[in-house]
Amino acid sequence: MAEMVRHDNRLGVWGWLGGGRWGVERYAYILHRLTGLGILLYFLMHIVVTSLRARGIYLWTEGAALHKPIFRAGEFLVFLAFAYHACNGIRLVLVELGFAVGKPIEPVYPYRTSLNVQRPLLVLMMLAALALVAAGGWELLQAS
Repeated sequence: MAEMVRHDNRLGVWGWLGGGRWGVERYAYILHRLTGLGILLYFLMHIVVTSLRARGIYLWTEGAALHKPIFRAGEFLVFLAFAYHACNGIRLVLVELGFAVGKPIEPVYPYRTSLNVQRPLLVLMMLAALALVAAGGWELLQAS
């Protein structure tokens, strides 16, 4: 009977965040995970607050919290996370469907990768996210 080889994760959370090659794609991957978790946390908090309000428990008076700067900043951070996560998610869907991979080639040295196609798409999607954030920030400033 063969022995099982056990590989311990000695890096812990840092191995989850920082392992591997440190290119732009890796930072996009980490930020995509973190924004997804942040949006999930906001969604869960929103459900709790809404369910409390449905039961008649008001955590703050009507409209007072929406005008406080800390709530406005939090609202903008949620919008920032959503804009990035959505644009990067569209990029990932395009890559998974094969639109940003390029035609298959024989792996002959010097190797060419699909990064020549994927990086411009990453830049394009980040510019789209930046445009969304600028529009949302402008709207936030106008509403103040």
